[in-house]
Amino acid sequence: MTVLTDALADPRSSVRLQAVMAAGTTPDAGDLDVLVEQCAVEPDFFVRDMLTWALTRHPSDDVVARVLPELTRPEAQARSQALHTLSKVGDPAAWPSVRPLLADQDDEVLRAAWRTAVALVPDDERAELARTLAVQLGVGPRERRLSLSRALVGLGEETVAPVLAAAANRGSGAVRDHVADTERLLHDPDAASALALERARREVALGRTRSAKG
Repeated sequence: MTVLTDALADPRSSVRLQAVMAAGTTPDAGDLDVLVEQCAVEPDFFVRDMLTWALTRHPSDDVVARVLPELTRPEAQARSQALHTLSKVGDPAAWPSVRPLLADQDDEVLRAAWRTAVALVPDDERAELARTLAVQLGVGPRERRLSLSRALVGLGEETVAPVLAAAANRGSGAVRDHVADTERLLHDPDAASALALERARREVALGRTRSAKG
């Protein structure tokens, strides 16, 4: 058991965070497998984010080669963290492996796949990606919708505007509402917080929220 492995087994998140920070500050190729494995099981958000940072401190080719197999693991966290890491590495060579996860059944993985796809998609596939993402308009709770809007906005107005118009023309009321929110975000990047609050108030008014007791 290495020092890093031992530290990552500590129940205190502060200890794990410090260990990952140290591993990223002084990258060691021997730590790569340990860091990737921890991504799949780490319960603390801040430690997971630091794990991604530590991985990006290694040569990108090494990281991509080690992370790609994580995309096919049954654990949703392994897939979502692998996607997050790939989005930060930014190697377009990972795009073919990322594309299938745009149909993942787990919401967290799906949202990570949207973000990663926007970061890695080749220019000649951007319009196709916009159409693929637009199928999800109007689906799910506000957090999911906002994530999708941000992904669509990330593709740029020239790419996404005609796709949004087409979706609004043939979609339901929920789709049209989501298109309107996305267009608002497209023209005002600072509108995300206002959109989230507005959507929450709208859902409360419509009686869509549930009590903590379910």
